[in-house]
Amino acid sequence: MEVKVFNNAQEIAVACADIFTQQLTEKKNSVLGLATGASPVPTYKELIARYNDGKISFKDVKTYNLDEYCNLPRDDKNSYYTFMHENLFNSVDIKEENVHVLDGNAAEPEKEAADFDAMIDADGGIDLQLLGIGTNGHIGFNEPSDAFSDGTFKVKLTDSTIKSNSIYFDDDSMPRYALTMGINSIMKAKKIVLIATGASKAQAIKATVNGEVTPLCPASILQNHEDAVLLIDKDAASLL
Repeated sequence: MEVKVFNNAQEIAVACADIFTQQLTEKKNSVLGLATGASPVPTYKELIARYNDGKISFKDVKTYNLDEYCNLPRDDKNSYYTFMHENLFNSVDIKEENVHVLDGNAAEPEKEAADFDAMIDADGGIDLQLLGIGTNGHIGFNEPSDAFSDGTFKVKLTDSTIKSNSIYFDDDSMPRYALTMGINSIMKAKKIVLIATGASKAQAIKATVNGEVTPLCPASILQNHEDAVLLIDKDAASLL
């Protein structure tokens, strides 16, 4: 695991976009694993700027998103399907058929999860996976647990995750369940980049980097990945 510390979120966005640019330059039909939330938004803006400048293209790229809420309409402003289109897909030349976001409203969640993993495998696996991290160390919606999860699955969100994410919802409509790539699914990615900013993430980063590898801090598993890099600001790195 490599840790790089930056002054602010914009410096992180440039560094992360550099990694994506290199990936897309070396392999135009890359398979990308993408994340939602506040942390990756500056990176997506930087990627859009580079696309507009003709430096990168997404026309041959396939994407797979980490997770999606259950029981939330796809066109809801808080669905991750909507988030990805508003923050990246609508502004670049990616083909809609190459966009893969889990269907949180699937009648058979287990089948949806299995099919999702099978599609990733059929596409040769994820070349570059982008991650954020929760204050409790979750990646995707893999919450602290007694064991590391395997493939994509339906998860009950913890109270801390519900509290953190409820700021985006107008009332008590915050979903309680989600579909998420499992830890083993994430670890299959050839390269992983995790972004973290702010003092609220400092404890989780400390446990991820210096703690034992344990499902009580899901992100700690990244210590075992052959090519994982953490891009964090000084506040997130304050306990290292």
